[in-house]
Amino acid sequence: MQQTLKSAVTFAGVGLHSGQPARMRVQPASADYGIWFKRTDLHGRDAMIAARWDQVHPSKLCTVVENAAGVQVSTIEHVMAALAGCGIQNALIEIDGPEVPILDGSAMPFVEAILARGTRMLDVPVRAFRILERVEVSDGLSWARLDPSEMLEIDFSIDFTDAAIGQQRKTLNMANGAFVRELCDSRTFCRQSDVDAMRRNGLALGGTVENAVVVDGDRILSPGGLRHADEPVRHKMLDALGDLALAGAPILGRYTGNRSGHALTNRLLRQLFAQPGAYRLVEVGVNTGCKLPGVGLSRHDVPVHA
Repeated sequence: MQQTLKSAVTFAGVGLHSGQPARMRVQPASADYGIWFKRTDLHGRDAMIAARWDQVHPSKLCTVVENAAGVQVSTIEHVMAALAGCGIQNALIEIDGPEVPILDGSAMPFVEAILARGTRMLDVPVRAFRILERVEVSDGLSWARLDPSEMLEIDFSIDFTDAAIGQQRKTLNMANGAFVRELCDSRTFCRQSDVDAMRRNGLALGGTVENAVVVDGDRILSPGGLRHADEPVRHKMLDALGDLALAGAPILGRYTGNRSGHALTNRLLRQLFAQPGAYRLVEVGVNTGCKLPGVGLSRHDVPVHA
C-alpha cells in the first residue's frame, strides 16, 4: 500500500549553490497526492510545484523543478532519493527559499529523520511503472537506459581523470532497504578546480568540505576522507534514484548509467513517457511490493558515522 510520513519533520541549512539559508518542512499527505513542493516565502504567485519529470527545468549541476509561473525549487535530488528509498509516495514539502538545504551533502539526514518519525500506510495500493522494452538516451560518451526487470536495479559507471576518483562501477538491487544501507550516506563530490570555477560564476556558494567530498588530483580534501572507497559512484546512484523518483511512481526496471547525470536521467524519463509501448502502469501486489525500495526498513539500517 502507499505510504506517507506519520508526522511532519523539519530541516534547516543552506543551499549548496545559492548559499541562502532555507527551512524545509516535509509533511504527511493523503493517498495519490504524490510529492509536491510549496514555496512558503512567495505570495501572490502559484507557489506549488509538482515533483515530476515534466516539471524539471534544464540544469546540469542539480535537479530543478519549476511551475508554469516560473517558481522554482532546486537541488531536490537528495530529498527525493530519501523519500523514494524510504518508500514514501505522498508528501508536501514546504520550503521558504529557492533551494533545498544541502545538510551533509548526502541523503542520510533526510532518511534518519523520516525513519525516526515513522511511516503510515494508506488505504490505496501502490502503482508502479513496469518497463517493457529498452529505452536509451546518450550525449557523447555519456548514456543512460532503462531495461525490463522485476524490481528496480541501478548499475552506474563513472570515469574521472582525478586519481582520487578514477573509474568506478557499482550495481545494486534496490529492494530490502539497499538504498538506506548502501547509498544514503554517500555525499556529493567535486574537484577543487570545479569549485573555484563555480564560485567565479556565483555557484557553490554554500559548498564546503563539510558538505561535499572535494578532491584535488589524488588527494581527498574533506576531513575524515571517504565514507566508502567508492563513495563517488554511490552518490551518483543516489542521485539517479532521486531523479527517477520524478517519474511519479516507483519504477520496476533496470537503470544503467554511464557517466550520466541529472539532465540525462530526465531526458531518459521524457523518452520513456514518449514511448507508451515501453512501459505499463501496474498495481503492485504482495510479491512485487516486497521488492520495492523502503520495504522492511528500520532506523538501525541507517549507517553510523563518527
